[in-house]
This record gives sequence, C-alpha cells and structure tokens, in this order.
Amino acid sequence: MAQGQEGLGEQALNKAVEIGLSSQLDEVEDLDVHVKTDPFKVLGGEVDSVEIQGKGMVMQTDLRAEEMSVQTGKISINPLSAAFGKIELTKPTEANAHVVLKEEDINRAFNSEFVREKLQNLEVQFDGKPTTIDTRQVEFHLPGDSKVALRAEIVLRETNETKQVAFSAVPSKSPDGYSVALENVEYSEGKDLSPDLTETLLQKTSELLDLRNFELEGMSLRLKSLDVQEGKMTLEAQAHVEQFPSQ
Repeated sequence: MAQGQEGLGEQALNKAVEIGLSSQLDEVEDLDVHVKTDPFKVLGGEVDSVEIQGKGMVMQTDLRAEEMSVQTGKISINPLSAAFGKIELTKPTEANAHVVLKEEDINRAFNSEFVREKLQNLEVQFDGKPTTIDTRQVEFHLPGDSKVALRAEIVLRETNETKQVAFSAVPSKSPDGYSVALENVEYSEGKDLSPDLTETLLQKTSELLDLRNFELEGMSLRLKSLDVQEGKMTLEAQAHVEQFPSQ
C-alpha cells in the first residue's frame, strides 16, 4: 500500500511540474519530469531530487533546444502544497543543467523574423563612410575544430550592392557567465567590409546563445562550460532554482 501511495504522490507532482513547464514553451516534443521522494519525506517537507528532461523545446525567441535537462539534489518543500500536487520550495536550491543545441536550429533562429528584424537598417562604416545595410541571409555552421562559422549576405542601401562576409570564431564562456563570447575571428571572405558588421553578427550570435533564453520561470542559469563539435554545441550550466513552474 505504501508503494502505491508513493507512486501516486510522485505521479501527481510530476504531472504538475510538466504542465507548468509546457505552458512556458512554444513547442516541446517530449517532456519528462521525475520527482524522487516518498510520502513520509513529503510530510516532513523534503524531496530527494527532481529531474527534468526535455527534447525539442522551443523557447519564445524561436530558438530550439535539441535537449535540455535539469537535475537537483535534495530540496525543501511546503508539505501542504505537495498534498495538493504542487512543489513549492521553501528555500532556493542549486541544480545542474545541460543544454544541447544543433546547428540547424541555431541557423533557423538566425533567419527567423525575430532575429532578421534586428539585422536590418544597420548603420556601419564602409570605405570610411557611414552606410546603411540590410542583412539578407545568415548561414550559421558548426564545422568542428571547436569553432563556429558565419556567412552573411548583405545589401548596401545607398548603392544596392550585394556583399558577402564569412568568418569563423572560437566560442568561449563570456565574462558575465550568461552567454557565449566569440573570439579569434578569421575571415574567409569579406575582410575588407566594415568591422562594425562583423561585430554586429558576433553580438547577435552571443545573444542567441545567451543562457537566459533558456531560463524558465523561477530558474536562472550560469554557464560553466561548453563543448563545440561538428553539428552541435553542448552547454553545461549551474541552475539556481527559486520555484518550479506548476499548474
């Protein structure tokens, strides 16, 4: 009987967190929450751990995470809320977060309306003169060798000329701990174009790869490390959890 009660209690808490998380996402292909506890610990205001695993999670910035997981250790909860199927933390907890981004998803985000609007009507210096440019298309690649590569097609409004710029850069943890900085830029095309344009593209890349894009309500993320391989980027982060979303 105790085992059955334990199963029902966990199921209710799991479902509440799943519903709360789903409400914050534009899309999700698969979402699994596992609350590890037993009825006696819940009565004492304690849960052994909470594990969240998601696949195909689309955030409100049109950025899709191929995988995202959050794993806590022991947490303190309000036992009265738990009796009604809700996890309410009585104090914040730390957790480990794991995010996998695929090349095609970052590339799609670059060409989404949300980001494309930010790459139009840019004021840069070109040939020593102020110039207005529009970015027509951006191609983002993860070629391996711990690098990212960008290629952009731009239009100079004053002359209606089309130019190409392409470069690679090495990603690293930014000083603020939230995003990915891009350094050691190497051009393969368009080196004569404005460094302002390159700086803008680097900035927009960092903004897309900012961990705050993946934060859920009641949770903040700080980057610990990243691993860049051909076709995908893996981010390891520390999560500070104030509350878990629930229905």
